[in-house]
Amino acid sequence: MKSLLQPDGRTLAPWDQGAAWSRPSAATVTSNPGQPAPTTGFPLSRPAGGHPLAEPALSAALKQRAEEIGAAFALIEPVLRRLARRQFDDGFPEQAHRELANSLGVDIPAAELESSWSAPLDLGCIHARCVLATFRNLVEREFDRNLALLLDEGESNEVLIRRFGFHAVDITACADGRLAGAVDFILRVPPAVVVWRDAYAGAMFDVEDALHRWEALELRRWREGWPNDASEPTRYLKIGLYHFSSVDPRHQGCAAFGSDEARAATGLLARLQEFAGAVECTHCCGAGVDTLLVGVDTDTDAIRVHVPDAGGETAVDRFVSSATLYEQTASLEREAAKEFIRHAVADCAGVDAADVATEGMRWLCGYLLKNNIGQVDAVVGWNGGRYADSGHAEKLVVAGDAIDDVQLRNLTFQAQMGTLEEGAVDLDIGIAVLGRTNAPHGLAVPVLVHVAYDERIPGACARAQERARRLTAAIETRYAGAAGPAGLVTQGVVRARGGSRLEVVEAEGDGQPFSRSGTRQKAAQR
Repeated sequence: MKSLLQPDGRTLAPWDQGAAWSRPSAATVTSNPGQPAPTTGFPLSRPAGGHPLAEPALSAALKQRAEEIGAAFALIEPVLRRLARRQFDDGFPEQAHRELANSLGVDIPAAELESSWSAPLDLGCIHARCVLATFRNLVEREFDRNLALLLDEGESNEVLIRRFGFHAVDITACADGRLAGAVDFILRVPPAVVVWRDAYAGAMFDVEDALHRWEALELRRWREGWPNDASEPTRYLKIGLYHFSSVDPRHQGCAAFGSDEARAATGLLARLQEFAGAVECTHCCGAGVDTLLVGVDTDTDAIRVHVPDAGGETAVDRFVSSATLYEQTASLEREAAKEFIRHAVADCAGVDAADVATEGMRWLCGYLLKNNIGQVDAVVGWNGGRYADSGHAEKLVVAGDAIDDVQLRNLTFQAQMGTLEEGAVDLDIGIAVLGRTNAPHGLAVPVLVHVAYDERIPGACARAQERARRLTAAIETRYAGAAGPAGLVTQGVVRARGGSRLEVVEAEGDGQPFSRSGTRQKAAQR
């Protein structure tokens, strides 16, 4: 098998033959703060916005969204630094309460801001509480996530996806925070066509859970005609996103697979195949789903789409790269660039561009590649082609049910789980990642425990609250000393599915809206 569209035309798989895909070493990619990162290894022939498939309006809207989110978190440290200098002044607790509320929108009671020379403020804990509150505020702002509607496709995205032959798109990405903008930024797919999005370390989703979601949606097609009637010949599509680093492939790839992109791609492909097999084994008579493997370069946001062949088979060493397409289509007119992508996808599938049997999947692959080229172009404009930070810089861990409302690279590490036992592997990675980032600065690791519920079901909210308390307590017990001296600050929240309001759940036993654990005394909660 060959890796399609390699710049030098070679036919060797990049992870099997180093010469097939030249990457820069980490040392060659440096950037001063505020300046674009060098683009060694990713040649750029024209300025951002000049590519025929660039989407300047959408990119500008996404940039504004990213800046708003980033600015909200950037305010926290300066405010806390100012308060730290005044913490022993008379009347400080009331003054600090007002300043946190006015500057950050964070409500910490004045009684919890008292300090003395022998017991100063635990600023590492307060910082974590501010991060959690800021994230909750952003979720409840209800950002318009339909920015992808700025893409002019001539028809609605829902109609477009149906025309590709799919009635639902289910996306699982790696829990890594660098994929936290997978839907809105990297793939630029409107959330209206994504029926489910979850995240696991290595994107290793639970096959049985995925099967149950598919069953529930297919039942709704039969009973309610949603998202379309069951009589329509459309299919359910499961997309799996793994990731790799073109800057530092040995150290900044997927932690769940030891930064080995071959293992990450192979492992996720096997899980996708297991899901498809589960549908066929449990629901015979033609039941089936389509699956698609996609790789993401977390340094550039470029993607690899592993296009299935005529028999529906996917190979980890056969794909179309949007980074390469970006260069190859740069001098074409817009429609000619789209046509080039169409033929590249057909070549990867090993079929004629007019092949009817594979048309729907090929159109969908081309759609994702075209959309992503707009993101690649945006990263050129924002960061000179590569993000300056190739590693982790997440603000918090979200455990329990995923929160997808606020999307941005390196915002959250999503550790999805029903119980700690089933999600411990994911959470181990997330706590370790944020511990390495926060501990050197004496900052606690913020963990938001989120449980969603169906408000139509009697008693669902109360059960969700109890589940949030149990999960919070289990996390505190397991990770009490795992995040460094500053420890963890955990907070449980519940939310009705489809709503924006996050209801804070008081911690077990003490009536506090958060819990503190770590090597520092719990009595030092602030």
